[in-house]
Amino acid sequence: MNELSIVAGGRDDFMTVRHLVVRGDHTSIGAVLAEEARDGAGWVPTKIDPVINRARWTWFERNWPQQYARISGAARALGVDPDDDRLCLDGMPTLPSGSGCSAVWCPPEMAADGRGRVARNYDLFTLSEQALVAMATGGDPAAAGGLPMASRPYVVTMYPDDGLASTALTMSELDGCTEGINEAGLSVVLLLAEVADNEPPTMPIGPQVGLNVTQVPRFLLDTCENVEQAKQALLGAKHYNQGVPCHYLVADASGKAFVWERGRADTEHILTAAGGALCATNHLLHAYPDVDDLPPDTEQSFHTYARARTLAKHTTGQLSAHTLRDTLDAVAMRAVPEEPWRTMWRSVFDVADRTMTTRFYLGDGEYGTARYSAEVTFGATR
Repeated sequence: MNELSIVAGGRDDFMTVRHLVVRGDHTSIGAVLAEEARDGAGWVPTKIDPVINRARWTWFERNWPQQYARISGAARALGVDPDDDRLCLDGMPTLPSGSGCSAVWCPPEMAADGRGRVARNYDLFTLSEQALVAMATGGDPAAAGGLPMASRPYVVTMYPDDGLASTALTMSELDGCTEGINEAGLSVVLLLAEVADNEPPTMPIGPQVGLNVTQVPRFLLDTCENVEQAKQALLGAKHYNQGVPCHYLVADASGKAFVWERGRADTEHILTAAGGALCATNHLLHAYPDVDDLPPDTEQSFHTYARARTLAKHTTGQLSAHTLRDTLDAVAMRAVPEEPWRTMWRSVFDVADRTMTTRFYLGDGEYGTARYSAEVTFGATR
């Protein structure tokens, strides 16, 4: 039986967080996701180059059969012919149409209780996509309209008949995610990779063959049980950026972790910690292997270098679950009225328990403080 509930926020808050629990085969799960995107966000499939779309379907069928089944289910739910290559059936939005981050892997040997954990802040603008475009082009953000981009996140828990159960948090697409954990204890979080040097694309980039940035975590949660499998899956997959390059911190229940990122000329990099914590913010780690060599921040870097230095300073010695949360709070975005970005949520993943515990931003409080929900814990086991 499928379930939908509101687990944080509401009408009078910045954010309303829904938890969608889906069961069945992946075709049935895809149908439920498509119906939720259609009913909640008015989503309809968009047109796409049929040659590219046929290649995309073929790639999914060969390399990610779970996604292939889910978009087949989406076609069934929407009454669309799955062989009609003119229509794109993934990218199911949570918002009607019209950032930075920080993460830490604390391995079991550093944890006060011997339990490995990933902790992350998800930082983003408080603006709508239309307002952000207006601000970037010299327009009036206040007149742009639209819901803030991170105001309608979903937690999606999947219990497929065949394959790995998982729970994942997504900002904008029901068939992708920003972070999650599966029943094998594999945890994945997405972070913007080049906040200081990134230039927006001159033209919109539509769906291509392979994985976009929010499909990568979902792909790993569906197909991998540990970091060694995840490394091979990432190196063997085809990737593309829709204008926002990202890197990923991946950890597993055995106590291993790595950061995967792409560099210039499509080089791929797997970075591990030489003992101790593994930290990531919003710059390419392979370009700055030593935190002491980081440059000063600029107006465009969103404090990525300062946050990295703070994380490195606070992640030595034994770390309790409480001090790990305090460390992420130390690099959270401040609730400054003139700065339109906040830490939208903080998630802590216990890879032994297969749980994700998250608190969500609800709005600004008094004296420059941010209001957050109580922590909510979601499981990934059956």
